[in-house]
Amino acid sequence: MPRKARKKSYTGVYHIMLRGINRQTIFEDDEDKNKFIEALAKYKKISGFELYGYCLMDNHVHLLVKERQEPLSTALKRISSSYVYWYNRKNNRCGHLFQERFKSENVESDAYFITALRYIHQNPLKAGLVNSVWDSKWTSIYEYLHKGEITDIDRGLNLFSQDRKSAIERFIVYMQEDNEDQCLDLTQRVKLSDDQVREYFRKLGVTSNSMLQQMNKEKRNEILTQVKKLKGVSIRQISRVTGISKSVIDRIK
Repeated sequence: MPRKARKKSYTGVYHIMLRGINRQTIFEDDEDKNKFIEALAKYKKISGFELYGYCLMDNHVHLLVKERQEPLSTALKRISSSYVYWYNRKNNRCGHLFQERFKSENVESDAYFITALRYIHQNPLKAGLVNSVWDSKWTSIYEYLHKGEITDIDRGLNLFSQDRKSAIERFIVYMQEDNEDQCLDLTQRVKLSDDQVREYFRKLGVTSNSMLQQMNKEKRNEILTQVKKLKGVSIRQISRVTGISKSVIDRIK
């Protein structure tokens, strides 16, 4: 079955994520990250895209880019192929390194543009790798405070203010704000098996369905509440495992 074509962004701006195949590490050290930045800078000139932001994590890369002369898919293939060739030679390996199909989302408004930019810059912070958004050297955030090296900073700063000093001040505040931004991520849906759910019940002291069903209502509901909090467990699954109706489980808060 052919892949569904990506919906074109009418602004030409996209938030892109390149992932390691099977979530594997794509950057072993700073040398690797520097080499990727070199490839990014090289093919930015060749392909003509605009780069508004980036973040390099150990197993994925975030980019905020605008498509220009050639399709972004072509530009990204150039970048990834160049880096993988170098990475494979360095590590005496062969084969793919990046997930074949990159993830992307359209950035259609100025409001979402700065949201995506903040999300990219805060990625290491939200992953718990640094204590501050300013602690990671593998994002484009510092380019916005000084002269952009490979990052096109004017568009982003102008959204804060036409006065450059004021724009930078507002940028600094915005990049540090706590938020619930939801953009592209590596989050995978976790789904526990029935056996894993039964094992969790056993850890809570429930060794059989009959034992659970014979408990007083308060104690039973306390245990079911704990199980409902597990990631990857549905009410339907709890009902199937315990024999207790979905409506009863759903009403438990």
